[in-house]
Amino acid sequence: MTYEEIRAAAKAKMKGCRVCSQCDGRGCIGHIPGFGGLRRSRSFLRNIAALNEYGLIMNSLRGIEEPSTETEFFGQKLSMPVMVAPIGAITLNCKVEGEPEQVEKEYALAVAAGAATAGTLAFCGDGGAPYMYEGTLAASAACPGRVIPTIKPREDDKIIEKIARGEAAGAPATACDIDAATLVNMRLLGQPVGPKNEASIRRICQESPLPFVVKGIMSAKEARICADAGAGAIVVSNHGGRILDDMAGTADVLPEIAAEIKGNIPVFVDGGIRSGEDVLKMLALGADAVLIGRPVAVAAIGGGAEGVALYLDKIRRELIDAMVITGTADVRRVDASCLKKLVS
Repeated sequence: MTYEEIRAAAKAKMKGCRVCSQCDGRGCIGHIPGFGGLRRSRSFLRNIAALNEYGLIMNSLRGIEEPSTETEFFGQKLSMPVMVAPIGAITLNCKVEGEPEQVEKEYALAVAAGAATAGTLAFCGDGGAPYMYEGTLAASAACPGRVIPTIKPREDDKIIEKIARGEAAGAPATACDIDAATLVNMRLLGQPVGPKNEASIRRICQESPLPFVVKGIMSAKEARICADAGAGAIVVSNHGGRILDDMAGTADVLPEIAAEIKGNIPVFVDGGIRSGEDVLKMLALGADAVLIGRPVAVAAIGGGAEGVALYLDKIRRELIDAMVITGTADVRRVDASCLKKLVS
């Protein structure tokens, strides 16, 4: 199985994604349900553009031949600082044919098993139908320690209940994508979600037996709130540009967030990461690790667990090449001198 074969198979199966040669938001503007960005897709497009405004600097005289891509989070050793971002409602967004419950479970297991094979973690999602979270829990049980169940911003008691179920299924941590408070898909399925506040985050962190990851942070102020509340990590994310148009890109805000809390709790980021070079850029901007969503979904639908593992291995090889050329020895200590802002 090759990556191009995986993409071809995915394109034949997915009606909610065109599997464009460049996954940059231009081919799916306003496609929600689907994989597009909201309305004009400007937030999705900005994620890509913000990363493209940085260039890597060669430092090939440093003689780095075998850089280390290994890291560790939540007691799990990872082959690289790259994890799978949570994507739910596969039948709704990807429009893959089949019995919805079975499709969701197969997808969750594919990303979990593929991530485990590649030596990393998968954030797996929640959704408007109960079987969506059930699929995440089944994947967690099948791949202990490798799945981070990611819960929609439901009522606090419901989140705490779902965290307990994640712990029972062998999860090393759980998460909540608080940026899904106005998500169209949840409204379509009649599920009550809403915005969180500092008191909610503090209570959930205190009552959670697992590290609690807050996904959807786009300011240094809210990053500090999460760190002080006891969060296990944050994810700098604008939900892939799917919840508001005209947002800043994640690479725009990452440096100030990292300056505020890096070293206190892990700082993760998603949004427009499409290559090993992009991974290194985000690390240089202050991230401890990155999450990748849409391209992994294509790999899972086109090639199952094998497709996900192949895609993640491709990213790791690209990351190694970027580290060699920029003279970066260790992903846990990325020198910001490898990066230059190209556009003022």
